[in-house]
Amino acid sequence: MSVPASPTVRWVTAGLLLVAAVLCLALPFVSATLLTIALGGVAVAAGASQLLRLTSADDTRSKVFRAISGVLYVVGGIGLVAFPVASTVSLTLFIGVLLAVEGVMELAGAAAGTGPARGLVLLDGIVTVVLGGMLIAEWPSDSIWAIGTLFGFGLAFSAFNLITAAPPQAPVAPQG
Repeated sequence: MSVPASPTVRWVTAGLLLVAAVLCLALPFVSATLLTIALGGVAVAAGASQLLRLTSADDTRSKVFRAISGVLYVVGGIGLVAFPVASTVSLTLFIGVLLAVEGVMELAGAAAGTGPARGLVLLDGIVTVVLGGMLIAEWPSDSIWAIGTLFGFGLAFSAFNLITAAPPQAPVAPQG
């Protein structure tokens, strides 16, 4: 994450992130539903973009794949927006599987790595696998709160990272 040079901008941004984090943690169902709707909107926009780019494809095969991709994005996005609660349940399972796979990859990276951050990569892999496993094991009962809570914690960590990160250093003018 890039850090704003102005301390005022850093503190205001961190404060806004913390407020959003508290709201997500206090209202996880609402935040999960809103995130699902936002994801649906992004998917519709991506699908529309794919469909608008059909004329730029060189051959028929490319046009067909782009059209299929665009239609799937639009239909999937509309489904997310039309049925946000049911979609949140599906997204929770997807995120659980994604976290489990990412955690296994982090563990493999830690096993193969030799650098000074190897321990952190190992810890990250263990935590990520455990979180993914918990989401999968408790699915679908954890679907109502999981995405909103995880997003809230992510926002809180971003705020703390922003506060504790060193501001960018001004370039030093060459002397001579």
